[in-house]
Amino acid sequence: MIRYGELFLKSEPVMRHYVGVLTANIKRALDAEEICHEITITRGRIFVYGEDVDAINSVLLRIFGIVGTSIVICTPPDRETIEKTAAIVASRTLKPGMSFAVRARRSNIKGFTSQELAASTGSCIYEAVGDLKVDLDNPEYEIFIEARSNGGFIYETRTPGPGGLPVGTQGKVLCLLSAGIDSPVAAWLAMSRGCIPGFIYFDGGDYFGKDTNRAVLENLQNLSRWYPGSTVEAAFIDITPFFDKLTDKSAKEALKNRCIICKRFMLRLAGKCALDWKYLGLVTGNSIGQVASQTLANIGILGSAVPEGIALIEPLITYDKEDTVKIARNIGTFRENAGDLSCGVVPSHPSIAATLAKVIEDEGMLGIPELIEECIPRKTIYKAKDGKLLD
Repeated sequence: MIRYGELFLKSEPVMRHYVGVLTANIKRALDAEEICHEITITRGRIFVYGEDVDAINSVLLRIFGIVGTSIVICTPPDRETIEKTAAIVASRTLKPGMSFAVRARRSNIKGFTSQELAASTGSCIYEAVGDLKVDLDNPEYEIFIEARSNGGFIYETRTPGPGGLPVGTQGKVLCLLSAGIDSPVAAWLAMSRGCIPGFIYFDGGDYFGKDTNRAVLENLQNLSRWYPGSTVEAAFIDITPFFDKLTDKSAKEALKNRCIICKRFMLRLAGKCALDWKYLGLVTGNSIGQVASQTLANIGILGSAVPEGIALIEPLITYDKEDTVKIARNIGTFRENAGDLSCGVVPSHPSIAATLAKVIEDEGMLGIPELIEECIPRKTIYKAKDGKLLD
């Protein structure tokens, strides 16, 4: 049984659309794993029927839009059957002397209230086990009952899902992917708000550490697990011509602003690709004050490089690093030993408060438009699905 929370707050037409997208995502994910299933939809709940319930649940917990799941026992929608079945289920765990609580609710079914169902079911459980204590605040055991027009549903656990909105309800975004911690978390958060992800990585060749490309591909693989059943793509664009120019002696006046110029170049290039490839926004892992190029003054200069008509989405903008690391651990993109991810063009003393006029002046020495046109064809596409790279 699937709960979908926030979707229930939308207007009726929007909710129907969102639930339809969520249901399609569920079907595609389960079909990809070749799991036999049947899906039914009721108000506020989606039910997935199948024999391998653990496998089904494992897939569902990686689908955005799902607030939580429960493996349920189904009964006919009559009160007596629900009560007796709940007593059988509870007696498998409860022992005399334990405390318990019954959490009941009903929907589109008449003849009794939720409180009456909870009380009568509690009585049945007491008769089946004996010597029990009711504790609604801190019970040792809880059993949940939902009485609906299409049946009774009994369960003992509620497993949290990723929540958010179903992927596909908000359009396509191009996520700037790196080997680090922040960018995959930012991409994951954008996906959690219903965005369809595409990825772009700027390959610095020998200017980057030897483990960088491998780490980026691992991030791509891990993120693909969160859009199960679907193929995600990453464009690796070789920008070594840009780095050659940036580190040339003729560009020594731009030394302090290298990091800002580099990130603006990436945003310009990603923005052009987004326009050409019909994406609606760019997603970055920027967070205020985290590194020199992400001071508030510098973030404003970075944003001005994004083309008109492309939204700049920065999900981590106010996050503490600890919060980002926690999410990275939970979603599988954190690595204790990431290897050599160094960047060979970072200056010893990067600017923390650049001015747009000086940055534009420095960029003028590099020939940015020509470098963008030179780098765009230097592209390799990688694809991943359900945590694996595709050939």
